[in-house]
Amino acid sequence: MEKINEFRMTLWARSVNEGFCRAAVAAFAAQADPTAEEISDIKTAVSEAVTNCIVHAYRKADGRIYLSCQLFRDGRLRISVRDAGCGIADVKKAREPLFTTMGGDRSGLGFSVMESFSDKLTVRSRVGKGTTVILEKLIRGRA
Repeated sequence: MEKINEFRMTLWARSVNEGFCRAAVAAFAAQADPTAEEISDIKTAVSEAVTNCIVHAYRKADGRIYLSCQLFRDGRLRISVRDAGCGIADVKKAREPLFTTMGGDRSGLGFSVMESFSDKLTVRSRVGKGTTVILEKLIRGRA
């Protein structure tokens, strides 16, 4: 499929950058004239993916979030959120609702939320190397 636009950025994995990532992706997606519901879905999924990097990937160490977006002629938006953190030993288990390695008041719903607000969710991870989350959303728009 033909790509019509893309962007990439790198940020520190800090909570102050979660809102920035959400806003940047929403602003980028705006060129496809999405509905308010589509923008809300995109922002929610991106928030969850970025928050996972901040909370889980680096565990109190400094690290980076690598965010990229691609928009395709058919209206498909592909968002990649990558870290170079600790990785996930069992991706299948981590994607189960309510599963968490953090304990306490963590919900363990991050991947479930991402999946419910995306058309497609792909998670790739290697222990000690990091995790890549790819979210895809078809923007049907207002037309």
